[in-house]
Amino acid sequence: MNTESIKKPRKKWKRRLRKIIVLLIVLLLIAAAVWYAYSALRQEYTVTYDGYTATVGSISNSLSFSGSLSLVDSAAYTASSSATVRNVYVSAGDDVQEGDRLVRLSNGETIEAEFDGTVNALSVEEDDEVSAGDELVQVADFDHMMVSIRVDEYDISEVYVGQACTVTATATEQTFDSEIDSINYISSSGGSVAYYTAEAYVDVGEGIYPGMQVTVTIPLEVAEDVVILNMNALSFDETNSAYVLMYNDAGELERVDVEVGVSNGSYVEIVSGLSEGDEVYVEVEEDASSDGLSGLLSGMFGSTEMNAPGGMGGGGFPGGEMPDFSSGEMPDFSGGEMPSFGGGGGMGGAGQ
Repeated sequence: MNTESIKKPRKKWKRRLRKIIVLLIVLLLIAAAVWYAYSALRQEYTVTYDGYTATVGSISNSLSFSGSLSLVDSAAYTASSSATVRNVYVSAGDDVQEGDRLVRLSNGETIEAEFDGTVNALSVEEDDEVSAGDELVQVADFDHMMVSIRVDEYDISEVYVGQACTVTATATEQTFDSEIDSINYISSSGGSVAYYTAEAYVDVGEGIYPGMQVTVTIPLEVAEDVVILNMNALSFDETNSAYVLMYNDAGELERVDVEVGVSNGSYVEIVSGLSEGDEVYVEVEEDASSDGLSGLLSGMFGSTEMNAPGGMGGGGFPGGEMPDFSSGEMPDFSGGEMPSFGGGGGMGGAGQ
């Protein structure tokens, strides 16, 4: 054999050795990057479980509308002709009844109250000279008022004359019972949504005056002495069916389907599936940065489940650790497979 034929295999072997070394370095770098991403994701992606208890109580839902109070009976009495005020029978603030005398003029005219109310303003005194049309006294009924509300086309089918409602004054938080007295079904709006006017009369108390803002509440559904649950405790599947998570006899969490009834937006009636005192759980995923590359890696490694009832652990490497690279050797890939990254599934479609 000549010298050149011996050198060629040596050069080829050296080139192969360099490739192997470079490959090992690249694999080690990839493994380090994967370990770093895995560690970060274990910190970023945690799943906790919030617990709730089913209780017995009453629940209702309702429609609410804003409005303001206005007077039903109010009158400003004036002189019919020029005259002198002979007698003034009332003072401002006095309560009067229908038929009570208020003022008498020299022309023989006597002003009387036309309804029960309160003297809101007194504009004259005895011996004052007045002309035709001059205001003498004003009486208003502050005990019986009216509120007008606007009901849109989506809610008008739920409102009807005679329907019970409550009227709550915003400033004083006083609430008074009432009912819908009339509905004007000719729309008062020319916009894209039609509005209709409903009116309710209300007997109010001290400190309530015309113009005050009120909320009119119309109850729709009421369920009393039923099992109720916080709405946050419910989960919903792809068909929008409600369910909760509960322990089974083996101490593991399992899905329990429930039938819901009346809801007020915060709590819901449980028609079937739960009893008073049942403990339920709902999965709460924290840290929503699960899109892009982070989401892909999270899908590979799974998520860490903290505070999981029943000891439900998270995905990751077997035993929760990376393969051991401390010996300076790569793991055995001779079987043609990557090591298992349990919980996250394989990289679908690879090599196909």
